[in-house]
Amino acid sequence: MPGMFFPEISPVHRKKSLHTFLINHYLCAGFCFERSMDMDSDEKKIVKKSLIITAIVVVAILIGGAVYYILHQRQRMSDMEELFALEKASLTDEYEELSMQYEGYKFNVSNDSLVALLTTEQMRVQRLMEELRTVKTTNARRIGELKKELESLRKIMRGYVAQIDSLSTENQKLKTENQQVVRQYRQASSVAAQLTKEKEKLTERVSLASRLDATAIQITPLTSKGKLSKKIDKTAQLMVQFSIARNITAPVGEKALYVRILKPDDDILLKPNSGMFAFENREIAYSMMKTVEYGGEEMQVTMYWNVEEYLSPGAYRVDIFADGNMIGRKTFSLEK
Repeated sequence: MPGMFFPEISPVHRKKSLHTFLINHYLCAGFCFERSMDMDSDEKKIVKKSLIITAIVVVAILIGGAVYYILHQRQRMSDMEELFALEKASLTDEYEELSMQYEGYKFNVSNDSLVALLTTEQMRVQRLMEELRTVKTTNARRIGELKKELESLRKIMRGYVAQIDSLSTENQKLKTENQQVVRQYRQASSVAAQLTKEKEKLTERVSLASRLDATAIQITPLTSKGKLSKKIDKTAQLMVQFSIARNITAPVGEKALYVRILKPDDDILLKPNSGMFAFENREIAYSMMKTVEYGGEEMQVTMYWNVEEYLSPGAYRVDIFADGNMIGRKTFSLEK
């Protein structure tokens, strides 16, 4: 009736009430039928109509209740399917996000073993995500299992994140230590280079200090009688005299002294038996050679060149060598 309040009855209670109603009406119908045996014809007709109406009402109520129950169940199933579809979509997004997290960590990790583990877990996530995309929304049991799998995968991810953080901290520590080692190495290398330069300078100084020095160089043209020659055509010998200066740092012992006499055209005076000696990483010819015993004190040296070739007038030069070094040079002139 309008204005009256009817509390909502659940399908189960509604079904029980319907059964009770039918039983009561059937009992009532039976009772009426028994009484109808004693009634006259008109009363029987009335009773019969009442029974028919009652049966129709009962059938209508049954049909209405069944229709309502079916529609209610369909609506409920539709709501459940929509809810499962939303949960499936949300779960798929979470799987995709987890897969992207694995991909990001792989690019930030340099440890090959850990990268391999991350790749394996990412493949597992992708496999389960593909399964989730193909599973039906009505398969609530499997969707629930995949949801539990996601939680398990997240726990594994947290473990890997802890490892990555630990490795990152350790790598940073090693990087700092490596930078310190590099700085120390550079400092040590700089000191070593400085010491090497100083050693080279010292070696050079020692080498220079130990080098022999030819001083007081004189070249005298002589005649065949050993007298001073004033004319170039009368010159039979060239006497070369010089002193080896005192040097206590120079190695003592035998010293090979080489003399080169260069003509005005820079051509060297040579004999058929003249040899070669080493100077500045090459072999050069000498005019005269003499071996002396040097003891570190000043000593006089005299060498003679026998003139057997034509000498042209002009400026001549004498270069003196010992121990691979040029130790003296002197120019002189020969006139007509």
